[in-house]
Formats: sequence, structure tokens, C-alpha cells
Amino acid sequence: MTMSAAAGLLAAALPVDVAALANSYAAHLNRLAPLATASPRLLLRRLRALHGRILTSGFAPRSHIRNRFIDLYAKSGDLTAARSLFDAAPRPDVVARTTLVVAYANSGNLKLARQVFDEMPLGIRDTVSYNSMISAYSRAGEGGPSAELFCGMIRSGLCPDDYTFTGVLSAAAAVPDIDLRQCEQLHAAVVKYGSESVVSVSNALIALYFKCSPAQAVLSARRVFDAMLARDELTWTTILVGHTRRGDLDGARQLFDGMSQRFDVVWNAMISGYVHQGHSSEALDLFRKMNSEGVPMDEFTYTSVISACANSGLFRLGKAVHGCITRSGGIELSPEAALPVENALVTLYCRSGELDRGRRVFDRIRAKDSVSWNAILSGCMDSVRIDEAREIFAAMPCKNRVACTVMIAGLTQNGFGEEALRLFGSMRAATAGGIDPCDYAFSGALAACAGLGALEHGRQLHGQLIRCGYPASNSAANALLTMYAKCGAVEAARLVFLGMSGPDGVSWNAMVAALGQHGHGSEAVELFEEMLQKEGIQPDRITFLTVLSACNHAGLVDEGLRYFRAMEEDHGFTPGEDHYAQVVDLLGRAGRLAEAMEVLQSLPSDPSPAMWEAVLSACRIHGDMELGVQAADKLLEMSPRHDGAYILLANIYAAVRRWDDVARVRKLMKDRQVKKEPGCSWVEVAGEVNVFLVDDASHPEIREVYRFLEVLGARMRKAGYLPDTRFVFQDVEQGQKEQALSTHSEKLAVAFGMMKLPPAATVRVFKNLRICGDCHAAVMFMSMVGEREVVVRDGRRFHHFKNGACSCGNYW
Repeated sequence: MTMSAAAGLLAAALPVDVAALANSYAAHLNRLAPLATASPRLLLRRLRALHGRILTSGFAPRSHIRNRFIDLYAKSGDLTAARSLFDAAPRPDVVARTTLVVAYANSGNLKLARQVFDEMPLGIRDTVSYNSMISAYSRAGEGGPSAELFCGMIRSGLCPDDYTFTGVLSAAAAVPDIDLRQCEQLHAAVVKYGSESVVSVSNALIALYFKCSPAQAVLSARRVFDAMLARDELTWTTILVGHTRRGDLDGARQLFDGMSQRFDVVWNAMISGYVHQGHSSEALDLFRKMNSEGVPMDEFTYTSVISACANSGLFRLGKAVHGCITRSGGIELSPEAALPVENALVTLYCRSGELDRGRRVFDRIRAKDSVSWNAILSGCMDSVRIDEAREIFAAMPCKNRVACTVMIAGLTQNGFGEEALRLFGSMRAATAGGIDPCDYAFSGALAACAGLGALEHGRQLHGQLIRCGYPASNSAANALLTMYAKCGAVEAARLVFLGMSGPDGVSWNAMVAALGQHGHGSEAVELFEEMLQKEGIQPDRITFLTVLSACNHAGLVDEGLRYFRAMEEDHGFTPGEDHYAQVVDLLGRAGRLAEAMEVLQSLPSDPSPAMWEAVLSACRIHGDMELGVQAADKLLEMSPRHDGAYILLANIYAAVRRWDDVARVRKLMKDRQVKKEPGCSWVEVAGEVNVFLVDDASHPEIREVYRFLEVLGARMRKAGYLPDTRFVFQDVEQGQKEQALSTHSEKLAVAFGMMKLPPAATVRVFKNLRICGDCHAAVMFMSMVGEREVVVRDGRRFHHFKNGACSCGNYW
């Protein structure tokens, strides 16, 4: 028999067997349905086979079979076939339309889902069709469209049911600025339509109230919770998480303790709440109790506990938890479930200083994500393994904003400022994925500018910061303030500070430090007092360090001693070694060496190297050889490779022309292989940093610089400048001493800046060591005869030279 004849016979038989045939196909489709989750590919193959058989048979499928095909095609991933079937229907019913809406929504295509919904005639829309669209928006976190559909549903005369309210309440919780009044309106609708006793609806209401900012919203959430006749795991989890996210750990714990039967999810919620709020000890206590009661633990438990150990520095306990997980086989989870645990372990080992162990955990991760890469990258930077960090960053499959920010900050902190700025500049490039820098990335780049003294580059970043919309960020503003201060533009730093809407403690500390470093000690003290008296900001240890340093730079001895006493008496801070070092330096530089020694003798522990260095420096200034030798002996005993101690001691001897002792100190340096750090100064001109060394001959324009200095020097001598040869610590002729002074790096850098910069531009020079007395006097004259302002940042502070005077008042 031919195929056409068989088809004809089958067609002739259809009127008799159509109902049985339809039932057979429907039953077959129902048997295929479980494959939607088990094996979508197998489902698609069998679905197409069945569909082909129906088409060749000539059977015209009824609407319920067509709708079932649309549903299964969508679940198997073939949305094109589902849509073709839908479009082939002469009059698609509400089930077909709703099925396609759900299919598009599940695939993430809300636009097409809404298009199908909008094309649905108003007369056939029902509660189910509205629910499907509202739920789709809810899953996508689209609160506005979900609320709009809900209102349209009410206007059309349809009654919302439990599913409607669960969807619209969940979607509303995703609205960032939803207020209490809107929540109460939705709550009233729940009561009006009789859904207040449904557990899922009450759970969604509780979550919604906790999203509102007013404190009374928490009371509303508790009223819903207390009125519930039945509660499930989600109820308890929602109420506990709501309290912990609000910071109300006591309220959460009260609920937790009041539970008659605690399941693992609420244990995890409570432990996680403690960890996120920084209460690691409470989290670990709860973990021990959970373990003793035999409550099953999962990846959420392990992640929270390991994070608690890492955050609180309990590394040994964290390693014990790791061992416990391994022995119990808990780490043998699916790659997705194991990932957060493994990421927490990488962080734990990196923070404990065991980068190699962290790296082994990282290498074993089967499904690394961005958190994994960022954790090991941060660990390498914290361990100052910069080359390894570079390798990891290069190997990252997708460089995100966090990774770039970690690299920028790490490179800056470890002295690779130029590389950090290059990376920042490449973030937006196509090769870096077009990443927009965040305020923390700007902070890292600005810190690099501060370290390099790259003021012009910092100003460009300031403009970018404003364009990107981050000027109100305290982290970026603080970095900007510090950049201007460290680049010698203290007035620009002041403007940034005054423009901040809510300066924090870091901002005040930075501004006090900036004023102190730039010689404005009295203003720094006034700002400190304003911080205490008017703003009510509590000082911290850094605040006292900055104000003591400001008093030190300005010679405000009595004020400095008063703040030092107030630190412990009024604010309860025990001074540290750094605070004592500032006080010793403050007294020593003021010539009160006996009092400085009394402070050292009153210390509860042995004086630190920084304290003895302060004494030694004061002895050089005031010519106290006996005490200077004693201080040098102590300093060299504690830090035998401290080049500054040898230099200061040699200078003390040279000041009284004890050249044999100078030679002995230099021989000691040579024998111990201690090398003096060479003096180095640099100045930025036209975006390029020009570096000069003592007696420089390498700069391409050094001859022009020396010729300029000769001409300028003649004018300086006419104005009264005489080289101070006391600062040449060698037993040579007067002419040689003057020649040696003329080639100091800061003089060369200032001269180059005056040659190259426009007449009205400030010359900003940066030096790695303290400026010597002769250079200080010389630059004062250079500023006078050159008629311009010169700013020099040395190893300790800033000097602003203008009209032959310095901001330090010759006290440094």
C-alpha cells in the first residue's frame, strides 16, 4: 500500500477515532513532560518525532494539545518552534498566550513576554495570565512594572489571589526607595482580598517591610509575623535576616532563642548575621553550639565560619575548621556549592600570611569565579609578591573593577606608582573590557600621584572624578585632599576639604596633617580644636599623631605637650612609640634635650630607634656631642644598617672639625657595607618628571642648568647670599666646599624648574632626604631674585619659599 493511500485511510478513520487519538497524544505528551528537567535535549528529540507523526497523520491537534506542545517546546529550549505553533493557531486562547508569556519570561526575554501579554485581548485575560506577567517581573526585580500590572488587574475587575500578592510584594521589595505608606497600601489590599493568612504572602510582606527605611517598618514586619498562625522555614529565615540586616542582632537572637525547633537554615542565617555585622566571636560560639547539637552543616555554614575566623584573626581555628570539613567529606560538594567555601579558605590563608597554602586551595578550585581571582590577587599584594600578582592579573579570564582596583592600590603601596597610573589609564580601554573606575580606583590612582608628586596628573584625575560623579565620595575626596597636600598645593587641599558635604575622621586627620606639614602649625591646632569643639568628632590615635607632628613642625612645644597629656587623661588613649617619638623630637628640636631624655627614661619599655634618632638629630642641631654620641651608639646597636645614624654622627663630628672621627665613622660604614642613600630631587615639567642627583651629569640639559645657576648665583650673592660651608662635612678647601654645595640635587631641580616653567608658575620640587641648611638659604634667595614661589618637599615636610622667606620660619 502506498503512503498516500495509508494517509487517506487514516484520514477517513479520523472522524470516528479523533477523541481517542487526541487522548493518546495528550497522554504521550504527559509522559514526555518529566524530561523537561531530566534531559531537555532528549525531550526535544522525542517531541519533534511526535510532532512529525501528528503532522504526517493529518490530525489537526486540538487547542489543549497545541498548548502542551508550546509549553514543552519552550521547556526544551526551542522557543522558535513554540512561537511558530502559537502563530499558526487561528485564535490562540488564554492558556496558549499565558504559556508563551511564561516561556519568554523564563528565558529572560521580558520584552517579548510583555508584548505577548499586551496583545492578549482584555476580554480573555484572567488572574492566571496577570500572575504570570507579575511573577516574571518579580523574578527580574522589576518592581515598577509589576505594580502597574497589579493596578491594571484591579481596575479590570479581576480579583488577585495568593500568587498575585506573593509576586507583587516580592517585586515591590526590589524597589530601592519604596516608602512605608506604599507598603501599608499593599498590606491593606492583602487584607481586603483575604490573603493575610497565606504563609507565602505573609513572608513576602515581612520581607517588604524590612526593605523600608523607617524604624516603624520593623514593627509592622513583627506584627505580621506575630499574627501568623502557621510559619515555615522561609518565615523564620526572613524575619531573622531582616533583623540582622538592620543591625538588630539582639532582636534576631531573641527570636532565634525562642524557637522551639531550629532547623539548619535559621542557624546559618543567625551565624551569617553575626559575621556580616563584625561579631565574629558570637558567630563562632553559635557554630560550636550548632555542632554540639548535631545540626547538619552545609556550604553556607562553612563559608560563614571560615570568614569569621579570617576576620577576627583566629587563623588556627579556621584551619581546624578546614580540617574538619575535609575529614567529614563536606568539601566534596558540587563545584557551585564548594566555591564559596573555597573562596573563604583562600582569604583565610592569605590573611594568615600563608599565601602558598592559599594558592594551593585556589589552584584546586574547579569553578573559579571573580571572587576567587580577587582573593588570591589581594593575598599576593598583601604578601608583597608583586611579580606573582602581575602573573595572576594577566591570567584572569575577565578583569573586573575590583581586580583592577586591587592592582592599582597594591602597586601604589609598593612603590610602583607609574605602573599603577598606567593601569588606571587602561581600565576604560577595549583591551581591559571598558571598565569604568570606581571611587576606590580613583583613590589608588590619586595616592600614586601623591607618591610621585605628579600634581598635573592628579589635577586631571580630579576632573575625571567630577565627570564620573564621585566627588561626594569620602574615600575619593580624602585621597584627593592628600594628593594635593603631598604635591605641595595645600590651598587646593583646603578647598577640597571645605567642599566635602560630610568630612569624616580621616578627612579631618588628613587636613590637620596637611597644614602641619606645610608649616601652618597654628592653623592645624585651630582645626583640631574645631574638630573637637564644634563638629564633635572623636579623635583617634592618628589624630593625635598628626596634631603632635604639626606642633613639632611649628615649634609649638607647650601646645604639643598639652595634647600629649590630654591624649590619655581626656580621651583614654595610651600613647604609642610613635607618639613618644614625636614628643622627644618636639623637645629636642626646641633645645630642651634634658626634658627629652626625661621622657625617654620614663618610658614603660625601651626607647625605639625612632626616639634615639630624634635625640641624635637634635644633638646635631644644638651641638651636644656627648649626648649625640650616646644616642648614636644606642641607635646603631638597635639598627646597625641605619645609614642616617652614621651620617648624623659624622655631621656632629664634622661641625667641631674632628675629621679623624668623621673618617672613623665612614670607615665603619664601609666595613659594615652600609651605603648612604644618595640625595635625589625631581621636578615635573610639561607632564614629565625630571630627576637630578648630587653633582649630576646625566640629565640631557644639565649644562644649561649649571650655566643658569651661575647667572642666578651671581644675582643671589649681590642680594646677600653666602654659601654656608658648615654643611660640607669634608676637610677640603673653601672653594671646593662652595663647589660641592652648588651641585646639590635640590638646587639643580629648582634651577631647572625656573628655566622651564612659565614665569608665574610655582616650582614644585621633591627630595628624598631632608634639605640641608645651605640649600634652604639658597632657595630663599632663588625665590627672591627669581621672583617666583618655590615649594620643596623634603623627607620630613614642605617648605614654601616666597620673596626670600620660608613658611617654616627657619625652624625645621
